[in-house]
Amino acid sequence: MLYLTGPTMAEKVLVTGGAGYIGSHCVVELIEAGYQPVVIDNFSNAVRGEGDVPESIHRIEKLLDTSIEFHELDLLDQPGLEKLFKKHSFSAVMHFAGLKAVGESVEQPLRYYRVNLNASMNLLEVMQAHRVHNLVFSSSATVYGDPQHLPIDEQHPVGGCTNPYGKTKYFIEEMIKDHCKAEKDWNAVLLRYFNPIGAHSSGLIGEDPQGIPNNLLPYVAQVAIGRRKCLNVFGNDYDTLDGTGVRDYIHVVDLAKGHIAALKKLKEDCGCKVYNLGTGTGYSVLQMVKAMEKASGKEISYKIAPRRGGDIASCYADPRLAENELAWKAEFDLERMCEDLWRWQSMNPTGFSNGTAS
Repeated sequence: MLYLTGPTMAEKVLVTGGAGYIGSHCVVELIEAGYQPVVIDNFSNAVRGEGDVPESIHRIEKLLDTSIEFHELDLLDQPGLEKLFKKHSFSAVMHFAGLKAVGESVEQPLRYYRVNLNASMNLLEVMQAHRVHNLVFSSSATVYGDPQHLPIDEQHPVGGCTNPYGKTKYFIEEMIKDHCKAEKDWNAVLLRYFNPIGAHSSGLIGEDPQGIPNNLLPYVAQVAIGRRKCLNVFGNDYDTLDGTGVRDYIHVVDLAKGHIAALKKLKEDCGCKVYNLGTGTGYSVLQMVKAMEKASGKEISYKIAPRRGGDIASCYADPRLAENELAWKAEFDLERMCEDLWRWQSMNPTGFSNGTAS
């Protein structure tokens, strides 16, 4: 158990979507940094464990020998959210909850707009009503759209998004910026993630996509473990070193540590700030396949498929602003990302559920 010395009570931080991939890794870092997370999730991307608590949260409790307060709550349920804010005095909110599959957002745009935008508006309104004025928002490099220059810094134009998912992140950023302008006592840090991969080194928590993975690395790992036959590489005619898409992959634990740095930034009454969280290095799909082959010792079969709508050729960060202003820098290299992902995948062949492979 973590005890804080002196009379200081551990600061309570509300974590929305805290049972999901990135949220759960942030819960670990919050506890290790001495905060008290209160987690809400609606199970849209989490596996239900014992006692209606997400399996990811159970495992963190076991890992850190602690107990975590969890509420099953959908942000679209504003009265439920009101009730939670009446019960607790939060020093800050970390907002991860939302639908997040690019391809699905192209097929179901209205669902993405309804869920992501209304959830965030409800959260901001309830925060305002209860005088909770510190927010860390989980945004995405998709807000940049097709890069006009590389690497992408925070001054790169935003809003030319290539899919509805990216547009929801952009609109929520704008809502938060406008709200911070109107309410001078608000502080918000908008973190634009590049491509989080890997898992906690314990192998107890990691990315567990429900159904067919939308992201490259979980899919590659499932091919390596034998859950899927073959990887589809969407397009090999991009203007990149081997024709396949290039992305900036960042270890999820590095990403989570970036959120702790953002919480500290809020203490400076920083107003509204935006930071990229990436490594600054881009790797192609085929380079990632090779790196996972090395980590797993397995051959990963793939076939070239047509490009997907909404995909871009290359995208990687200029992460220097976060380094300068948050004193944060990604530490883990590609080899470590793949090793940790493979440990999680091999210890949990079917993810958090102990059932048969889907």
